[in-house]
Amino acid sequence: MTQATSVINNYRCARNGFTAVVAQGEGRWADASPCPEWDARGVVEHVIGFHDQLLLGPTGTTPTRPQDDPIARWGETARAIDSAIDVASSTDVADVNLDGLLPALTGEFLAHTWDLAKAIGVDPHLDPELCELSYAFMHANEEQVRATGLFGAAVPLDNADSAAQFIAFIGRDPAWT
Repeated sequence: MTQATSVINNYRCARNGFTAVVAQGEGRWADASPCPEWDARGVVEHVIGFHDQLLLGPTGTTPTRPQDDPIARWGETARAIDSAIDVASSTDVADVNLDGLLPALTGEFLAHTWDLAKAIGVDPHLDPELCELSYAFMHANEEQVRATGLFGAAVPLDNADSAAQFIAFIGRDPAWT
């Protein structure tokens, strides 16, 4: 397996985890999330917006989404993501470096899968290996990660599994309820 294939597969695995949690959100979209500025719907909209800006827009991929159904909105976005990856993989899209972008978006998925799962009261089922990889990627780029303002200071944590370590590193309290 090439590095590009591995990066894409990891990203898709994380995306599928987010999709599984989104599918369980019906009736819970106004519930508070660990991100104080967002409710459950806001988490989904943030992930959609990030993908619009960083992947879909630069590849010219424009999904048609319903306005008031977060599950369907995300479903259309997920389908468009596959098209955008195909475009970026097969053509020279100057603004899209999948090897650099997808590891960051994999971490974004893991973080917001956890946020959304906590908001709606379901298990996020974060892949331990992806959490280890994302933690290592973000830790190696900590200065840039913190400079974005998107993540808080790391929460001190002892003897935790890879998912809790990752969640704590990005400034979330793994015990949030």
